[in-house]
Amino acid sequence: MEFFQDYLIFLIPIVVGIIAQIIKFALYTLKHGWDPEYIFTHGHMPSSHTALVVSMLTSVGYYENIHSGVFALAAVLAFIVIDDAVRIRMHLGDQGRYLNMLIEQLPISKEQFPRLKEHVGHRANEVVVGAAIGFFLTLFFIRLFA
Repeated sequence: MEFFQDYLIFLIPIVVGIIAQIIKFALYTLKHGWDPEYIFTHGHMPSSHTALVVSMLTSVGYYENIHSGVFALAAVLAFIVIDDAVRIRMHLGDQGRYLNMLIEQLPISKEQFPRLKEHVGHRANEVVVGAAIGFFLTLFFIRLFA
């Protein structure tokens, strides 16, 4: 049992990330119908990347202390991942939308230039829900295994 306890700091965020992805798949299935390919995709509600890094940040803060260098490193990584999920990938979606509009207006082959994905990043509410799932599920698992 002690071996298991030593790895909770790592295992809890992995489990939380998987649970967030399962929730995302269930919500997508309810809204759009069954599509097994969507199990491993990105975007939509909730952000499983955000759930994972917030879970990691919470786990490191609990097991290693919030005054440690490891916590600072986890905070920087969480910031980078969340910024990527919201801001950077949202710009990619905007570019995809504009390129799709251009392709529709130009007299070129649609088969040669297939439509690009327009929903690549997350909306702010998807990230907030992912962060809440990451934080509260991590606290639940910490108490469960304490």
